[in-house]
Amino acid sequence: MTSLLQGAKKMVTRGSDIGARLDGLDAAVTAARGRVDAEVVSDAEDVVARASGRLRLSAEHTVVAIAGATGSGKSSTFNALTGLELSAVGVRRPTTSWATACVWGRDGADELLEWLGIPPRHQTTRDSMLDTGRQDPAEAALQGVVLLDLPDHDSTEVSHHLEVDRLVDLADLLVWVLDPQKYADAAIHDRYLAPLSTHQDVMLVVLNHIDTVPEERREGMLADVRRLLVDDGLVDVPVIALSARLGTGLPELRNEIARRVAAKEMTKSRLEADLRAAATRLAEACGAGSSRGISAERAAALDDALADAAGVPTVVDAVERSARLRAARATGWPVTAWISRFKPDPLKRLHLDLGAAGKSLTGRARTSAPEATPVQRARIDSEVRALSDDVTEGLAQPWVESVRSASVARLPDLGDRLDAALGSTDLGVSGVPRWAGALRYLQWMLLLVALTGAAWLGVLAGASYLQLGTPGVPEASGFPIPTMLLIGGVALGILLALMSRVLVNATARRRAKVADRRLRSAVHDVARELVIEPMEAELAAHAAVKAGLAKALG
Repeated sequence: MTSLLQGAKKMVTRGSDIGARLDGLDAAVTAARGRVDAEVVSDAEDVVARASGRLRLSAEHTVVAIAGATGSGKSSTFNALTGLELSAVGVRRPTTSWATACVWGRDGADELLEWLGIPPRHQTTRDSMLDTGRQDPAEAALQGVVLLDLPDHDSTEVSHHLEVDRLVDLADLLVWVLDPQKYADAAIHDRYLAPLSTHQDVMLVVLNHIDTVPEERREGMLADVRRLLVDDGLVDVPVIALSARLGTGLPELRNEIARRVAAKEMTKSRLEADLRAAATRLAEACGAGSSRGISAERAAALDDALADAAGVPTVVDAVERSARLRAARATGWPVTAWISRFKPDPLKRLHLDLGAAGKSLTGRARTSAPEATPVQRARIDSEVRALSDDVTEGLAQPWVESVRSASVARLPDLGDRLDAALGSTDLGVSGVPRWAGALRYLQWMLLLVALTGAAWLGVLAGASYLQLGTPGVPEASGFPIPTMLLIGGVALGILLALMSRVLVNATARRRAKVADRRLRSAVHDVARELVIEPMEAELAAHAAVKAGLAKALG
C-alpha cells in the first residue's frame, strides 16, 4: 500500500479521541463480562471488534450500503447510481445471499472489501474496467465510495436477512430505500430504523417509485414518511424522493452521498454512533449507582462474628488460665508447684501451643477449639449479608447479585481456614517473664534454706536418739537457728508464692490480651481473604466498568 493510503488510515481518528474511547469501552466490557447481561456485553464486545477492524482499514473509502425490502427498487437505485446494470432487478433477481459492490477508486479497497466479506466475483471497479478514460464530474465526486447493494431484508431466505444484518453493522453510511406501497411496513421500522435511532447522522432515507404517486399526493406522502421516522427517533434523517427508473431525484441523492463522502466523516461518525450506543446500553445494564465501599464498622462486626465462631474467646480464656498456671508453677512454693504439674494445661487440651514436635507427635491437623454452633453460623451469614447489602446499596441488581455471590463463594472453606489460623498463631505464652525466673530462683534458695534447717534438726535429733554427745545449738534472739531456717524457709516460700499471685494474675491478663489481639488479627486476615477481597474484586470491577464507560461516552 502506498504511503499516501497509509497516512489516509489515520484520517478516521484525526481530531477525534475515538481510539481512547474504544479502549474505554473495551476495558468496561472486560470488567463487565460474567457480571452483567451477557447479551449486552457481547454486543459491546462486537462493537469493539468491528470498530478496531475498521480503524485498521482504508480511511479513503466510505462504505455506502443500499438496503430495502423486496420490490422497493433498491437494486434499481444501485444501478442508477453506478450507471451500470450490475444488480438484477425484479423477477431477474438471483437467489443469492451475497451483496454486490461497486468501488470508485480501487487503490486501498481490497482489504476493506475482504473485511466486508464481499467475494471477488461480486466486486466491480467503477473507474477502471467500466470506463474508457473519461471521468464525469459526477463520477469523480464519488471517488472513494464502496457502494453495496444488499439482499432484500424481508426475504424468505434466512441467509439473505442475516447478510443484511451483518453488513448493516459494517457500513459507514446507510441508504434505506422505501416504496409508496410498503413505506410504513413494521418489518423495516421495528427491526432496523427504530433500533438505529442513535445512528441518524449516518443514514439517508429514499422514497423510490415516486413517479407512480400522483403529484398532488407526493408531498403528503413524504410528510407521512418523515412522521414515521420521527416516531422511530430519527428526527434529522433526510428523506429524498426518487424515481430510479426515470432518474428523478437521482442527482440529489448522488450529491448527498458525495457531500458526505467528501467530508471524510462518515466512518468516524458511524464508529462513534456504534460506540455510544453500545456504551449507553451497557451503562443502562450496569445502573447509575456507585459503590459506598466497605465500611470499617461492618468489617469489624464480621470479624467479631468470625472470632466468636472460631472460638477465640475460649482460646483467650485458655491462654489466661494457662499463663496463670505456668507463672504459678514458676513462682509458687516448689513443692506445690511440682504437684501442680499433674494439672492439665488448658492450651494443650485445645492442642494449641504444642510446638512443632508436639503437633507432629499428636498427628492432629486441627485444634480442639469448639466447633461453631448453629447460632454462630447464622450470625456469620447475617453479618456477611449485611455487609453485602451495605456496599451494594444503590447498585443495579446484576452487581448486587455479583457482590453477594462473591461474598459467600468461599464460606465453605471458612471453618478449616479459621481453625488453621488459630493453630498457626503465636499466642505469646511460651517462656516465663524474667521476674518469674528471679522468683523461681529465690524460691529454690528458700527451699534449700528450709532443707538445710530440716537436715540440721534431723542430725540433732539422731544424735540425741543415739545418746551421742551433741554440740550446743546456735541461737538467734533466743530462737534455735536450725528451727529458724526450717520454719523461715517454708514460711517465706509460701508467703512469696502468695504475694506473687498479684504479678501472676496481671501477667495472665496481659498475655490473654496479646493472644486476643493476635487471634483477632488472624481472623481478620481470613475474613479479608475469604469474604472482603472477593467483594472488593467485584466492586473494583464495577468501578472499572464505570470508568471505562465514562471514557467511552466522552
